Amino acid sequence: MKRLLLIVALLSPVIVLAQKTMPKTFDLVVGAYTKGSSKGIAVYRFYAETGRVAYLSQIDGVSNPSYLCISSNNKFVYAVNENDEGEVSAFSFEPKTGALKFINKVSTLGGAPCYVSIDKAQKSLFVANYSGGNIAVLPLNEDGSIAPAVQTIRDPGHGPNAARQEKAHVHTAVLSPDEKYVFYTDLGTDKINVTKYKAKKDNPLTPAKPAFYSIAPGGGPRHIDFSADKKHLYLIQEMGSAVTVFDYDNGKLTQKQTVTLLPDGFTGSTGAADIHVSPDGRFLYASNRGDANDITVFSINQENGELTFIDRKPSGGKSPRNFVIDPTGSFLLVANQNSDNVFVYRIDKNTGKLMQAVSRLDIGSPVCLKFAPAQ
Repeated sequence: MKRLLLIVALLSPVIVLAQKTMPKTFDLVVGAYTKGSSKGIAVYRFYAETGRVAYLSQIDGVSNPSYLCISSNNKFVYAVNENDEGEVSAFSFEPKTGALKFINKVSTLGGAPCYVSIDKAQKSLFVANYSGGNIAVLPLNEDGSIAPAVQTIRDPGHGPNAARQEKAHVHTAVLSPDEKYVFYTDLGTDKINVTKYKAKKDNPLTPAKPAFYSIAPGGGPRHIDFSADKKHLYLIQEMGSAVTVFDYDNGKLTQKQTVTLLPDGFTGSTGAADIHVSPDGRFLYASNRGDANDITVFSINQENGELTFIDRKPSGGKSPRNFVIDPTGSFLLVANQNSDNVFVYRIDKNTGKLMQAVSRLDIGSPVCLKFAPAQ
């Protein structure tokens, strides 16, 4: 009996650690356009064992919080205000209750900000201004508030599509896995720009060598994600409705494969949007809007990072602008902007395919989904 108790005592810390590392409940923070029924940012409790979603709280009066990021300590939420004047707002966040409290708001020095990211040290925010055509860097204070922008970078180029690429349109700003670089895509100039990052008062971003990589003219680069082994970068082309695979090594990219998101013979309108690698690194998912309204699933070759088509699943609504995979890798949640809903699909972890939806959340114009541990 004493020996059994000793074994249990030795194993208990391991069990507690595992539970702390991968919780079973999360906070789901939802950003939305407020031109319709949505009034701001909503927070829900997500149960990773069942895929069930329960309402927690909402903060009203936030104008068009179309994209969000959450600080690494889960104490702060930052949301762009996607308007012509261009602003970004800071909120304190209480994971236990999901409560948000406004801290401050500052200019992004560019119109229609559509993406915001944060470094793990919580020193800087990086904002992509779509109509402003520039990336902005904004320092963060210890209390979570945002300081005025200290740097903006704008590409004066353009692309071949006169209607969509008349000037620069920066769409995303993503840190490299080691956070030594910031990559920002430019839909208007068909480029992935690469900058070195160092948190400091002046010019935290400096051009890498090379400073950019071009894709096929008219492709319209949008979002990116890295492979689990950090050896590959995946780019979704909004206008080209394709995914391009790059080898990645210390800030440098080598293009190696491009695969379409469209079935043979497809002739409708499209608008590829979001892209994510599964937590186990085995599968890649990409969303497409327009007349497609689906999620495409690819397997990832673990040796070379290349993609193989697996399946295509309707998103459950119209315009799947953004989606997220829960940290356990069990569910994919897709935000359908133009049908005012979020569908929760179970993932078959063996095949990567999306199974039948297990729950649905009705919310006005959802466009961004982010997870945080529920403490």
